Amino acid sequence: MKVLFAGGNGYPPQFSGGVQSSTHHLAEQLIEHGHEASVLAALFGQGMFGYKARAKMKLLGQRAVVDSFPGYPVVRAWFPWEAAAFAVKKMQPDVAVVQCHKSVPLGKALQAEGVPLVVYLRNVEFHELGGDLRELSSASYIANSEFTARTYKREFGIDSAVIPPTINPAAYSTPTTGEYVTFINPYEEKGFDLAVRIAAACPEIPFLFVESWKLEDDHRARIAETIAPFSNIKLENRTDDMKTLYGRTKILLAPSKWEEAWGRVASEAHCSGIPVVGSRRGGLPEAIGSGGVVLDYDAPLEDWVAAVRRLWIDGEAYERLSEAALAFSQRPELDPDRQFATFFALLDRAARQRARRAA
Repeated sequence: MKVLFAGGNGYPPQFSGGVQSSTHHLAEQLIEHGHEASVLAALFGQGMFGYKARAKMKLLGQRAVVDSFPGYPVVRAWFPWEAAAFAVKKMQPDVAVVQCHKSVPLGKALQAEGVPLVVYLRNVEFHELGGDLRELSSASYIANSEFTARTYKREFGIDSAVIPPTINPAAYSTPTTGEYVTFINPYEEKGFDLAVRIAAACPEIPFLFVESWKLEDDHRARIAETIAPFSNIKLENRTDDMKTLYGRTKILLAPSKWEEAWGRVASEAHCSGIPVVGSRRGGLPEAIGSGGVVLDYDAPLEDWVAAVRRLWIDGEAYERLSEAALAFSQRPELDPDRQFATFFALLDRAARQRARRAA
């Protein structure tokens, strides 16, 4: 089967995040099982990669360019929904998996080319859809959490199969030196302000803040200015090798302010037995489960500090929760083979429905 993943956001090496990580893992699984995977994504003009892509696009006089940076074809265009026909002609997909940003215009463009759709609902930011999902006739749906499925059922009346973000444990499982309380993605919506307040109240505990989404220079400067008074907070650039990060982490801090659809970093950390202290927002409690402590985002600061301090100081409490985190990472719902079987069955059904309609 030929599968095209389509989204309105960027893709590595230009853009990285939970959606991109999960997509890459699914693409790798498809290839391992003898199928073909490709991606349609947004092109950004910055940097050497973007410059070369722009030049190639202009030289060839076409709407998009194709590279194989991640090990499979990626079609990149300024406006991916306008390059759907180009991608379909190049990749000849049997089915398309549409995700996140501009899902509706992308889905409509792909349906116009006769490609059956599976829409993977990975966040609850309805304004990013670019339209009403009910415009996508005959599409099938996957949600990344029970919370996401309930939210879209309430808003659009659609039913979704639930498949949590796919994770390759081998990419994250590592012994850890336990040097830091780690906070990933220092953005306001991810709880940056609260993370700073927690760290400020725990001067004896080292905190590591790590970039995930690309930080623009002015944003990075504001973060540096905010954390400058606190000698126990260190800021690091993003990394493609998350083992180097989790290998120094004792506790993962996830005080998200927005309605997280899941909370991929919690699942990643659990693979190394790292407990998570996170907020009761959206699907994040589903991701943390028994592998951590869940608090209301608006809970008193003392409650957050107490949870972090207890796990930092109390060895027995930490070991119990560490063991629970590792066990939670091994639950059937997160088994990669089981997830892939469910995922592929949905793709196969969508492709077969088109074949039956054509017949």
